[in-house]
Amino acid sequence: MSGVYDVIVIGAGHAGCEAALAAARMGCSTAVFTISLDGIALMPCNPSIGGPGKANLVREIDALGGEMARNVDRSLIQIKMLNTGKGPAVQALRAQCDKRLYQANMRKVLENQENLRIKQGVVSEILVRDGNVTGVKTGTGLIYEARAVVLTAGVYMESRVITGEYSVSSGPAGYLPSLGLAARIRDLGLDIGRFKTGTPPRVDAGTVDFSKMTPQPGDERPVGFSFMTGPISGPQLPCYLTHTTLETHELIRRNLHRAPLYNGSISGKGPRYCPSIEDKVVRFSEKDHHAVFLEPEGWDTKEMYLLGLSTSLPEDIQVEMVRSVPGLENAEILRPGYAIEYDYVVPSELEPTLQAKKVGGLFAAGQVNGSSGYEEAAAQGIVAGINAARLVKGETLITIARSEAYTGVLIDDLVTKVPDEPYRMMTSRSEYRLLLRQDNADLRLTELGRRVGLVGRDRYEAFRRKKELIEEMRGLLARTIQPSAEANAVLRDRGSSEMQGSMSLEALLRRPEIHYQDLRGMDAGLPAFPDEVVEQVELGVKYEGYLARQAAQVERFKRLECRALPGDVDYFSVPGVSMEGRQRLSKTRPSSVGQAMRIPGVSPADVTALLIYLEQKRRGMSLNGSCGMARASGARRV
Repeated sequence: MSGVYDVIVIGAGHAGCEAALAAARMGCSTAVFTISLDGIALMPCNPSIGGPGKANLVREIDALGGEMARNVDRSLIQIKMLNTGKGPAVQALRAQCDKRLYQANMRKVLENQENLRIKQGVVSEILVRDGNVTGVKTGTGLIYEARAVVLTAGVYMESRVITGEYSVSSGPAGYLPSLGLAARIRDLGLDIGRFKTGTPPRVDAGTVDFSKMTPQPGDERPVGFSFMTGPISGPQLPCYLTHTTLETHELIRRNLHRAPLYNGSISGKGPRYCPSIEDKVVRFSEKDHHAVFLEPEGWDTKEMYLLGLSTSLPEDIQVEMVRSVPGLENAEILRPGYAIEYDYVVPSELEPTLQAKKVGGLFAAGQVNGSSGYEEAAAQGIVAGINAARLVKGETLITIARSEAYTGVLIDDLVTKVPDEPYRMMTSRSEYRLLLRQDNADLRLTELGRRVGLVGRDRYEAFRRKKELIEEMRGLLARTIQPSAEANAVLRDRGSSEMQGSMSLEALLRRPEIHYQDLRGMDAGLPAFPDEVVEQVELGVKYEGYLARQAAQVERFKRLECRALPGDVDYFSVPGVSMEGRQRLSKTRPSSVGQAMRIPGVSPADVTALLIYLEQKRRGMSLNGSCGMARASGARRV
């Protein structure tokens, strides 16, 4: 016996950091184990955070009281808003970070967090008694007791790094792998799968000809990821854009027999939406070039990341491939690209709370659940950490619905749809993306963060003040103004039709070309408001009809989510459910009819049969004899 904690977190990547901080900040004595202290908050792939869908997750973590957004703002070297020419539902912040600074800042936060201890060690076994976790055992034989364990092992379990004909048992970036833990988890009855991901070569910026590339600067007036970050000032480093060539593609085609992805050396399924360059050349053979972005990895290093050139080709081919790209003709590779295979927990083994169905007190979060990306990992991590702490404290575990947050979409997709490739968040995955914008994450989730104990008083007061200002501004827009020379001059200047009679300010603001600052030019009595307040009010006014439509969809969604399915349902005895539906339902064990509807292979007719079953059970009716007729009647009603 070497220690007793309330919560133990296995792994200190992006999921592990958020889980450990959440549990500790909620008052639980917490220990986080990492294979290497130098690997805390490691960015083994690209040095960026955010982008479409992913930025929403980062803002939601921030609203819940997590750390990622604040750490990005402390560590960034460039930040910009993407998709500014498109609608608000798909606009997204993306930041380039100084990798080492990001790690150092996050480690400092962990080291100074009350109730939290960091330990370097390899966890080899999760200890269980009577179906509940009791602690962990390390590779050196030490035992630590805990009432909850959060598994955030990332891509380290039985990991293997592959570059061409060379492969080695290793974690990313040369860190040690976690050997044996996956087998112990399988012994607990959890299903284990195998995935693959990869990373591109890194080059020395001193050997790059940037004159042949297009600079990609950050925003001139940047905003931070955290809702609590003030104005961002200071210098930013540019990224650069170049492209592959026909020579690049021909070189890759000639050497596919040496590509592990195509010669059978790799068995794990890779991410569809972040493919290797060899995969892109094969799948999109009609294209004569692909974009390559050069991203700096820090202020004090010449190492640059080649986004778009992820590969596991042999190193000698990588050298030729890189030098076939304009601007990289003389580039020196500092680190070759590689693929990495790893074991993961099949996420259908988890409840929407991220607790394992078969082992009480065991939670899992991050890439170990089959997701990809730092942001997806951190979002799962904070939910798992919250629920581990609530379990220890005897409180009800939280579930974030897919109608409430991208975090809910992420977790629901993982545990319900069970991805057959590393899962990546995108805006298209959310059916309510106009409601779940990155800009309103604080309005959606700060109250929840406050209830679970992660949002402090100062932050909550700032949030309440923002809400009050939004209401104040909305109230002022009810004011009616009369046509005037000043007002019509503003309208003409904005390319808008002149007023013919009295109009409310809200009606004027509803016009796409009119903004609040224009209204102030028409009505001198309107006060100035903070930019974030104006943004929320303007979006609410201009998209009112669309928002109302999605809100109605959410209400219909909630009705089905509220139709709970008992955990002990014998789906093979439910009349009218197809055999495939019975198998899928029995494996996933959905918590509601709404979740059952989203399980692949469960048909609308199966859902109708479930609704009839629940109604008959509620009424105490017999489930035999007339089930076929009842099913037909139910189908007509639906």
